Order: sequence, then C-alpha cells, then structure tokens
Amino acid sequence: MKHILVPVDFSAHSSYALEVAASIARQQDATITVIHMMGISEAVIAEEEFLEYEEAKYFMGLAKKRFDIFLDKPYLKGITIHKIVQNYKVFSELNNVAKEQNIDLIVMGSHGSTGFNEIFIGSNAQKVVRTSDIPVLIIKQQNSNFRIKKILFGCSFTEEMVLAYKNVRSLAQKFSARLKLVYINTPFEDFLSTPEADKRMADFMLKAQENHYKVEIYNDYSVEKGLLNFTKTEKFDIMALPTHGRKGPAHFLLGSIAEDIANHARLPVLTFKI
Repeated sequence: MKHILVPVDFSAHSSYALEVAASIARQQDATITVIHMMGISEAVIAEEEFLEYEEAKYFMGLAKKRFDIFLDKPYLKGITIHKIVQNYKVFSELNNVAKEQNIDLIVMGSHGSTGFNEIFIGSNAQKVVRTSDIPVLIIKQQNSNFRIKKILFGCSFTEEMVLAYKNVRSLAQKFSARLKLVYINTPFEDFLSTPEADKRMADFMLKAQENHYKVEIYNDYSVEKGLLNFTKTEKFDIMALPTHGRKGPAHFLLGSIAEDIANHARLPVLTFKI
C-alpha cells in the first residue's frame, strides 16, 4: 500500500479521514494525495470561454489557499502530500482519478445520512463506495491513534466472495492484524442449517486456499443488524465488507449491505468491489 487518496471538502469529517490516512501512510511508508471536487454547476460558469476559464481559475485559487490552511497539521509532518483541485461533479470521476494516480486505498470522512436523504440522495461516502473499483475506508469519528490490529470481515462466503476475502487477508497481513470472519444467519435472507453452513464454509475455504481461519455464525433478523450487533461483542478496529456496487434501479430496489453499513456504523468500514 503505497498511495492513498483522500477526498476533501474541508469539513471536520475530512480532517478525521486525513488523520487516519496519515497514520496508515506512516505505517506503510505511503504517499497521500488529497483531492477537492469543486462541483461548480453549469449555471454558475459563464458560457463565454474566457469567462469560464477565469471563473474556474478563481475558484481553484480559493481551494488551493484553503488547502494550505487545511494541510497545516502536525500529523502530516514528514509525509509526502500531493494536491488535486478539479471541477468534478459526479463521484464516478473519483474512481478515474484513483486509477490514473495508481491509488491503493481511498480514505473518506462521512457523517452518514438518514431518513428521506438516505433513501433518495445518500451520503457522498455511499456514492464513492458504489462507484469505486478501489478499496474505500469510511471514517465517521476522529481517531488520533488509529491502528489496524483486528479486522472483522463479513460476507455470504459464496464463490464470488473469494477475491474480496483474499484482498482483506492480504491487508491483514500487511498490518500484522488479526482477522475475524463472520456469517450472519437470518430467518429471511439465505438461512443456512448447521450442515449447510458447515458445507458452505468448507467449500469457501477450499476455494480460497485457506486452512487457518474459521467462520463464526451469528444469528440475527437482518444482515445489517447482525453485523452491527456483532461489532459490539468484541473490539474491532475496522469492518471489511465486499460490495457489488449496484447502480440505478437495481440499487434503489435491492440496496447494498456494504453501503448501508458504511452509512450507519460508527466503526470504520472498508469496502472491496467484487
């Protein structure tokens, strides 16, 4: 892990994400790129080419000045920081930047969203999780002593989850962290009897070429509730989850467990696209 991307809107939650990114960068000897997406609407930018250029230059200048203040933090001393200011308006563009910059991890602050906003708008973090091919770490609270010592990984443990598992296993090895695996067994969503669960986990571990870890079965009324409740049973530093990154009507109708968890959990959530 050599390059971390931190989207910044100069809020307190952006600062929380930056501090966590700095901690990871020190542990992994990584570089940080901070990006500010201005999102200037077409209604604000004049149609004339010259005025458009001057308008964009003015707003970029303001953002760069804010960066100078925002990045003046003791925890960033000694870390190589790159700055990007662009007039991006949709979050899929962030995925393109991550690929162009060879980013290994996106660290993003979020305050979540609830009620009407959650259903019809969603948080910015949810949008990034939905569109990013790069792992995304969502930070909700300040954590000045962030360390990854214990990771919770939850999924369905079907064949399509093998790659996500290998990615989180690799991450745990990089940080010398303990990895705990959990399957949430519900009465309505993919309920497994004990023999069925034993067979699925055995098949999964065989495909993942793994004989070290054991999957714990936790019963609850929904996967989301089960994962959130399970985090209360032990102390975890992050929860890692795979995501399909559903978009459009499929996302609205089916939703995404990883997005919902990232939106509601206080624990840092790391998502992997499958």
